[in-house]
Amino acid sequence: MALLLITHDLGIVRFMAERVYVMERGRVVEEGSTEEVFERPRHAYTRKLLDAEPRSVCPIAENEAPVLVETTDLTVEFPLRAWPRKKVLVAVDDVSIRVRQGHSLGVVGESGSGKTTLAMAMVRLLRSRGGIVFDGEPIHGLGFKQLKPLRRSMQIVFQDPYGSLSPRLTVEEIVAEGLVIHEPGLSRTGRRRRVAEVLADVGLDPDIQRRYPHEFSGGQRQRIAVARAMILRPRFVVLDEPTSSLDMTVQAQIVELLLDLQQRHGLTYLFISHDLKVVRALCDEIAVMKDGRIVEQGPAGQLFDAPRESYTRALMNAAL
Repeated sequence: MALLLITHDLGIVRFMAERVYVMERGRVVEEGSTEEVFERPRHAYTRKLLDAEPRSVCPIAENEAPVLVETTDLTVEFPLRAWPRKKVLVAVDDVSIRVRQGHSLGVVGESGSGKTTLAMAMVRLLRSRGGIVFDGEPIHGLGFKQLKPLRRSMQIVFQDPYGSLSPRLTVEEIVAEGLVIHEPGLSRTGRRRRVAEVLADVGLDPDIQRRYPHEFSGGQRQRIAVARAMILRPRFVVLDEPTSSLDMTVQAQIVELLLDLQQRHGLTYLFISHDLKVVRALCDEIAVMKDGRIVEQGPAGQLFDAPRESYTRALMNAAL
């Protein structure tokens, strides 16, 4: 069987392909054997793609920083049937983790391991059992009205920059939506000024406010999604595979943007990803999930260099 593989992931290309074609703006700019293209790239765009791969440098954060978010025996179940005998799927099973202020915790594991479900439960978007503490206060028992003031401190950047932005709203309306809810007394002029500031903060021209999502590239849309999360000045941000649908050069730009925003604003990240190179570039601590449970957790450098569990070693060998 012949295989035509189309992907942003250069690691998969190097592993699977015998011959590579590099495209830019609808044209093939370079072709050759996999070894030749990766070891001796001729075209400037090919070299740019290869140079954009995330570097294996784990950021180092302050170890004595206070714990911002903590879970104790967190469990999430989904009902499969109620009769004749109740049956449930345990998506997250007794997970206890801590995320320190200003740190980035990467959650990795195969598809279906419970990564996104864990994150959604931590910010109280899914029902769960067990304890959740945010900034020293238990939040697992709070109702909708009690949680509302905390929502501005906990924001999410979703995986798909094409599906997570409403096509019916302008950039201004998308980014300002949180302000309308949490700062209703702010004037239209004040909201527009705040939107302009946060767009500039994520590297976008403030003059794009009247335009719609379909007018932008995937990387620009993801920056808009980041701006939507950052406009409320949150303390804890869930990043649910925010670079997975982007090409290598744009991935590198988004990683640099997230690191810059974290350094300037003291943000705390929960970063979910399959791409261990991106995780290693962004996170100082890693939790490995399998079948809804944490099988290994520790400092990123230690976990990458000397993983204890066989499942973690298999993930590292497959990805790096």
